[in-house]
Amino acid sequence: MDRWDGRRWSCQFIVAVTSMIALMLLVVLVSGVIAGHAVAAGPQIAWQAHLDHVEEAVSRNDLTRAVMLWREAYAAALRSRHWEGLVAVADVYRRLGDLDGFRRASEVKARETYLAALFRARQDASLDGVLRVAEAFADLGDAEVVQRCLDIARAVAAQARDARGEDRVRVFAERWAARRLEAEKQNGAGRVAR
Repeated sequence: MDRWDGRRWSCQFIVAVTSMIALMLLVVLVSGVIAGHAVAAGPQIAWQAHLDHVEEAVSRNDLTRAVMLWREAYAAALRSRHWEGLVAVADVYRRLGDLDGFRRASEVKARETYLAALFRARQDASLDGVLRVAEAFADLGDAEVVQRCLDIARAVAAQARDARGEDRVRVFAERWAARRLEAEKQNGAGRVAR
């Protein structure tokens, strides 16, 4: 009987040690995942710190430095893998182009960046992102891309079964149609006056 108790004690000890090791491994894995998410949050918003530096350079009227710093913000926004940073850096680049006299070039780069943001917003099923990109293209006067954004926004809202989202898309589409109509009237009135 003593031999049997010894074996049972040995088995219980082995099970206890194995359980402790498994629990420790689980704790290490969970800690790593949590730490990974905490670290990942940094790159998601790092672009904002870079844009703050751009704004500082603009306030000192150092536009050459601002453009150099913008490139760092752009790289950080690309690394973030989210649409928000891309939209923000595109907006700032357009503004830099207006201030420093390279408006056409800044609009070209902004368009590319807005398109990248659109793809990310669509991938994330972010109605906010898609509509924000649509607004940016509306500001650029790019009716074709605004229409494409609206198509994507409708699909995102429908996929989410979000009635409020569908209403937001409808309201944006109505505002966009009214804006285009007004622009056409102004262009038509300008042609008649000539």
